[in-house]
Amino acid sequence: MRDGLSNTQVIRGADQTLSGTTANASAAFDVRGFSTAVFDLETGAVTDAGTADGFTMVLQHSDTLVGTDFVAVPSGEFSGTASVLLDTNDNIIAGSIGYLGNKRYVRAVITGTTGTDAVVHVKGNLGKPHRAPVTRVGATVATT
Repeated sequence: MRDGLSNTQVIRGADQTLSGTTANASAAFDVRGFSTAVFDLETGAVTDAGTADGFTMVLQHSDTLVGTDFVAVPSGEFSGTASVLLDTNDNIIAGSIGYLGNKRYVRAVITGTTGTDAVVHVKGNLGKPHRAPVTRVGATVATT
């Protein structure tokens, strides 16, 4: 099937509350069976983006669901950026990161700066399945 609906799976991660400089990891997205993966940082209420650098999302990947096995996706295995710099960036897609690596699981880690106070979530867009059609809406998986 050639239509985008049959060839895309969308997964919305749970809301995450950011507070200060504490890193906040999303649940894992299972990208097995898909050739493309893009992760969007979506904001809810941004009470305070933090200092001048605001908050930023990066990707980690692993072949297992063990939390300590996740490592930063190296440069060259992702494209794009996602960050929030302004307190007025409520309810927007603040950026997207395309995953080019070959691990089974990917998660987003969002880290704030001094004063950060916001609610965000990550949306995964998985495309070009090895077998189509796919279930349109998927779910994240918990790490241990």
